[in-house]
Amino acid sequence: MSSISSINPSSIRIPAAPQPQKDKVGDTTNNSSPLADSTAVEGVAVTISGAAMKAAADEKTSNSDIDDSGLSDNVKNLLKMIREIKKQIAEKQAEMTALMADKNLSPDQMRARLSGLQSALSALQASLNGAQASLTKAMKDMPANDAAKTAALAMK
Repeated sequence: MSSISSINPSSIRIPAAPQPQKDKVGDTTNNSSPLADSTAVEGVAVTISGAAMKAAADEKTSNSDIDDSGLSDNVKNLLKMIREIKKQIAEKQAEMTALMADKNLSPDQMRARLSGLQSALSALQASLNGAQASLTKAMKDMPANDAAKTAALAMK
């Protein structure tokens, strides 16, 4: 009979963060050896591309009108969710267009991939309908000017 082993938290080794180095100009003591400075530090280095930084900045600014609207947090979250779902729907539609233009696929491959994209698109449409229904319900209790502002933000 085989046994199932579990991970013991004490057996996991997490490398320590490197200590900040002292300024060599202001430090007249020589406590470190040359070998201590040249050892490699274990861990993961993450580099974020310029395109990713731009996309993150665009994401922040794309919802800044919602954040600055003065609406309740629930309505703001629904508006952001609606925008995100609309963006995903547009991406899936673009994928479908590109797939239909691809002449390298066999008809069976195209049908299978198209079916998967259509399923994903249907799920996104259902999510969008649910989010819009929740937003409509939330708008019923709002003053007229807030409801108009919410409707305008939902259309963007």
